[in-house]
Amino acid sequence: MTNEARIGRIYEQVVRRNPGEAEFHQAVKEVIDTLEPVLVKHPEYAEHKIIERICEPERQIIFRVPWQDDAGEVQINRGFRVQFNSVLGPYKGGLRFHPSVYLGIVKFLGFEQIFKNALTGMPIGGAKGGSDFDPKGRSDGEVMRFCQSFMTELHRHLGEFTDVPAGDIGVGAREIGYLFGQYKRMTNRYESGVLTGKHPKWGGSLVRRESTGYGTVYFVDEMLKARGQSIEGQTCIVSGSGNVAIYAMEKLQRMRGHVVACSDSNGVIHHERGIDLELVKRLKEVERRRIADYAEFHRDATYLPGGSIWNIRCDIALPCATQNELDEAAARTLVANGCVAVAEGANMPTTPAAVRVFQEAGIAFGPGKAANAGGVATSALEMQQNASRDTWSFEHTEERLQQIMGGIHRHCHEAAAEFGSPGNYVLGANIVGFRRVAEAMLAFGVI
Repeated sequence: MTNEARIGRIYEQVVRRNPGEAEFHQAVKEVIDTLEPVLVKHPEYAEHKIIERICEPERQIIFRVPWQDDAGEVQINRGFRVQFNSVLGPYKGGLRFHPSVYLGIVKFLGFEQIFKNALTGMPIGGAKGGSDFDPKGRSDGEVMRFCQSFMTELHRHLGEFTDVPAGDIGVGAREIGYLFGQYKRMTNRYESGVLTGKHPKWGGSLVRRESTGYGTVYFVDEMLKARGQSIEGQTCIVSGSGNVAIYAMEKLQRMRGHVVACSDSNGVIHHERGIDLELVKRLKEVERRRIADYAEFHRDATYLPGGSIWNIRCDIALPCATQNELDEAAARTLVANGCVAVAEGANMPTTPAAVRVFQEAGIAFGPGKAANAGGVATSALEMQQNASRDTWSFEHTEERLQQIMGGIHRHCHEAAAEFGSPGNYVLGANIVGFRRVAEAMLAFGVI
């Protein structure tokens, strides 16, 4: 059987065994379609069925989460934890609280996490979890009661040497605090390394809040350097206005990029003079308001309800909101408007057709498993600090983050060239992450 036929058969098997999980199917196909040259160079991977084993989670946990709202009414949500692969270290990956969460979303995120974590070079495996609970509009008391119920079930599957969750969409320092408090209560252990994304006053890492956004910009900077360019003076747009987007904009501005637009699920704010980042932080992080309110403070800014941020002319575009937000039509618009670099701050925000448009146009494209790996890299640094009962300065942690992102870029760039596709960071990232996991799987035998 040819390697191409083998990969096709593996994908068909994944779809058959995981029906109705479109996002998971998409994530698997994006990775395995790039692995044919690896199987040529390493036939032992096919012999030992490494791809087939990676595509099947080691453990999938689904559980009921009952809790009581402020009116005294019992609510019931569903919780998930998919522990995908642990050959490089304890399972590591965030928890997402959002109404869209179902098993297929969690599996897609967990599958991506395997390779993203491997790319960091840190000793961490891949996992993901969450719930269809929506924290928006809920009181602190309701969020606390939900988190306590969620952790009451999940705690038996966690541990600093077993599985270490972090935050994701809908799970910030507040939620991590409630989750950790319940874990401590259930286990009678102050095991600070069991969760990351904690507040710095009780074991969290400085830079963790900023790390995904900062890391994405560091990756863009490395891609541009490889082409003899820089961020300075470039017009930038960033989709989203949550944690990743805010700190991507902050780092772009500090590197003298000109950020002119951001968004939320309701619309887009376009401010040609430059986004007022302190106002965005106040609206989104403190007052929990919509991005539309930005226009109340800056009359020269334009709010586009339901508009597409990708129609705005830019040199650098960072999709930092959610999966599949940047489609083929949007990609063609960006190319026509002169965009030179795109990097994924979110997980799989670019559709496969859009990725092909960017690659055919010669645009520098950074896939999420490489470009947004700064978040989990800093989580691993937090685990190091917790294990040594130490604290690091913001400057030291950020320096480590920048070094890690530089290393990720270098390895992806070199792998793409080694396998005959120079500048193809999708192929490079997939191959680097896959080979690191595959070699460990071979060493451990059939497990």
